Amino acid sequence: MGVVDLRGEPETINFGDLPEAADALLQQGVVAYRTDRRRAGEIFREALEAHPHLLPIYFCLYKIHFYQGNLEEARLAAEAGLAEATRQAGWSSEWPAWRPQPFVAGGPAHFALYTLKALAFIHLRLNELGTADAMLDALRLLDPAGTVGWPVIAALAEGISA
Repeated sequence: MGVVDLRGEPETINFGDLPEAADALLQQGVVAYRTDRRRAGEIFREALEAHPHLLPIYFCLYKIHFYQGNLEEARLAAEAGLAEATRQAGWSSEWPAWRPQPFVAGGPAHFALYTLKALAFIHLRLNELGTADAMLDALRLLDPAGTVGWPVIAALAEGISA
C-alpha cells in the first residue's frame, strides 16, 4: 500500500501534464520504491522505453539511482535526460556551449538546467570536483537567480573544497 493523505486517499505525485499511461507507470514506480526498489527501477525503465520523450521519467530514474547510491547509473540517467531536454529545447547537446536566455519555468529548458544541477551534485558525490565546479560555474551564468536550486550544491562544493 502506498502513502495516503489525511482523508485516507492514496497520495500521488504531480509529474505534470503526462499521458495517462505514463503517469500511471510513474505512480506505480513511486509506490513500488517504498517497498521494492528493484521493481521501481524496472517500472521506471519500462516507462522510459514506452515514452522516451517524457522528461519526468528521466528525473525518476536518476533520483532512484542516486538515492540507492548507484551514482554511475544516476549519472547515466541524468545525462540521457539532459540530452533529451536539450534536444527538445533546441539547445546544443554540449552544456558548455549554452548561453544565458530569459528564464522560463517548466519545459525542457528548465529541465535541462535542473538536470545540470543534479549532474553537478552527482559529480560532487563521485569526488569529481572539477566537473562539478565547471557545471556550477555554467549555472551561475545561465541561472543567476538560482531558480533551479544550484546555490545549495555550490555551498556543498565550497564546503568540500575548503
